[in-house]
Amino acid sequence: MLEGAKSMGVGAATIASAGAAIGIGNVFSSLIHSVARNPSLAKQSFGYAIFGLCSNRSYYIVCPNDGLSDLIRILIH
Repeated sequence: MLEGAKSMGVGAATIASAGAAIGIGNVFSSLIHSVARNPSLAKQSFGYAIFGLCSNRSYYIVCPNDGLSDLIRILIH
């Protein structure tokens, strides 16, 4: 029963990681869209995209209810 619970926890952590990947994909798809509309702001838009990437990734690393921390907790116990 414990192994089944661990497997369910790992699955939940994987789903949370997929959410982070979707957020990062949204950031860069918006970058491509904005550069296509206004190429003269490409440098500034790239800076904003990197900031969005960092803030998205740091949220999923720091957040205590994040799937990554759940996965670590499951693997340690």
